[in-house]
Amino acid sequence: MELKLLNDQGQSASTFAAPDTVFGRDFNEALVHQVVVAFQANARSGDRAQKGRDDVRHSTKKPWRQKGTGRARSGMTSSPIWRGGGRAFPNSPEENFSQKVNKKMYRAGIRAILSQLAREDRISVVDTFALESPKTKEAAARLKSMGFESVLIITDVLDENLYLATRNLPHVAVVEPRYADPLSLIHYKKVLITKPAIAQFEEMLA
Repeated sequence: MELKLLNDQGQSASTFAAPDTVFGRDFNEALVHQVVVAFQANARSGDRAQKGRDDVRHSTKKPWRQKGTGRARSGMTSSPIWRGGGRAFPNSPEENFSQKVNKKMYRAGIRAILSQLAREDRISVVDTFALESPKTKEAAARLKSMGFESVLIITDVLDENLYLATRNLPHVAVVEPRYADPLSLIHYKKVLITKPAIAQFEEMLA
């Protein structure tokens, strides 16, 4: 797969031959959907709690006698069908939303995403990408000059200046290949990868 190779000014200098084992795979929509949903589900935390029938404050007295009133029979006011009653199936803080995805499936999903991004011309390659100082203004100006508004930057080694300069930019993220998650790859409009990072992808996913 041929990817666009950019220079420091963001101009297309030539092309870069990326490995087809990572960037030349077919797109499996069902697999990618499963991987993305599992990633989002695993990020959820069971931090909500609801009260059941035993937890609500109520009286154990029977509201009215069993027969003869013409109304439906009722035992106590904690019933889920009563206003102020407990929930039938309350949520608990111990609720687990995680979904298991095998390593083989996860890697195949990442390969499918990268391959589709390459076909859509949303991936660009640079030799290196670093900043001399941790200045957000400098990072924003450089990315704007290169034509990037929403971009995920994947570098082989996380440069501290680059990370500090871009962490306040809402549409820019900097990660290493091992932390490139499927949701971020899909979310950002463009992906900028350094050559050593592509080698790391090949080692991880091929």
